[in-house]
Amino acid sequence: MSHNEEISVQEAILFTHKMAQLSKALWKTIEKDWQSWIKPFDLNINEHHILWIAYHLKGASVSEISKFGVMHVSTAFNFSKKLEARNLLTFSKRENDKRNTYIEITPKGEKLLLETMQAYKPENNSIYKGVQPLKELYGKFPDFLELIALIRQVYGPEYLDILNRSMRSIESEYKEPAMEDHSNESDWN
Repeated sequence: MSHNEEISVQEAILFTHKMAQLSKALWKTIEKDWQSWIKPFDLNINEHHILWIAYHLKGASVSEISKFGVMHVSTAFNFSKKLEARNLLTFSKRENDKRNTYIEITPKGEKLLLETMQAYKPENNSIYKGVQPLKELYGKFPDFLELIALIRQVYGPEYLDILNRSMRSIESEYKEPAMEDHSNESDWN
């Protein structure tokens, strides 16, 4: 009997239902807070996410933006085009790779992204506020080890590698006296 046969259909349904409901509730809260945060900058979530990814990856292909941004390639391309029209991104081809289209954040795009980062207010973030009792109890933010293991299985280790690169970039570039230093915490992989 295989491992999959040992798990009942009911258990599988219960697990996936619970995961779907919890994920949807979490995303709805994140989405609402994210939209409120970036609204003054005339950006939507996809545009902000693309700027963020392009900044932290120091340029990326549309495919990489799509994969790390968890969006369809056409979504990544179309929103990148809107950002290009605002002179926030540029498109290019590379000498050694004519097949892929690459995007890079412009100085104007970088300035806008950094302005959004400076405008971030943790006290306006429902997830951040909601995790405070756990942080007070355990002295740190949750590690999400099970979730990270699941994401690794679904999206592959490259996804977590890119996440870790962006986290290190944020840690090194956005240190503020008011925020705690998490540089001694392990990578999320």
